[in-house]
Amino acid sequence: MTAEILAGADDRIRKESRGAEGGVQSIMRALAILDRLAECDEGLTLTELARSVALPPSSAHRILTTLQRHRFVRFEPATMSWLVGVQAFVVGNAFARSRDVVALAVPHLRRLMAKTGETANFFMLEGEEVICMAQVQSQQAIRAISRPGGGVEMHRSAAGKVILAHMPEAEVDRLVQGRDLPRYTEHTIVTQEALLRELDRIRQRGFSVDNEEFALGLRCIAAPVFDENGAVHAAISLAGPAVRITTNRVDALGELVTLCSKTVTAETGGRHDGR
Repeated sequence: MTAEILAGADDRIRKESRGAEGGVQSIMRALAILDRLAECDEGLTLTELARSVALPPSSAHRILTTLQRHRFVRFEPATMSWLVGVQAFVVGNAFARSRDVVALAVPHLRRLMAKTGETANFFMLEGEEVICMAQVQSQQAIRAISRPGGGVEMHRSAAGKVILAHMPEAEVDRLVQGRDLPRYTEHTIVTQEALLRELDRIRQRGFSVDNEEFALGLRCIAAPVFDENGAVHAAISLAGPAVRITTNRVDALGELVTLCSKTVTAETGGRHDGR
């Protein structure tokens, strides 16, 4: 009988931990609880919270005690209420810090666009892609536009390549070794050997160039932004049609993009290339 009870309990746990469409139901429930608590500064009792997220009180209590152990929620005995915990603030503050960097970068993107006439972008590293976090578009009729929030593979973008070039060697190996590098144009780098040679050139030059590797007719230039520990975490890029960003202009534009990236690094408390 004990074995049957344990088997039944295990089955219930497995069912609760699986969500529809491949999601994990228990995580979805925990996030729903955190969302609800975030809406109530004074907190909620177990009964109120369970009712508002459509959970049995016993299920809500199990999730709350797990979140409490990790400090994502806290219990106030005086009011018998549950409130958001300090760890939720720590996680949210990490996002706020990244948004502060973006906000500080935008005025410099505007100046870069005004000086060059081309679209200026701020990309941040996210997993194995770089994400466009902010953009100041060129005023030219023909201009380059990257959708803010959109990601792009690192091997075919100036921002991605310049971030790769300033990463520790072990991290570059993790991201590059054994990976396919899809071709998008005849200029896209598609072998690891060629990519590693390109990263060496970028380190020597100080900035990277996407020479119609992302899309034919588009050329981009990017320079790295470093955090307070000297680790690369973002890039400033300039993008425009190849007929305007000609090979003769690349070095001069590269100097402007590099100056912009160094200024953003300094103003956000970063240290350029670990120095």
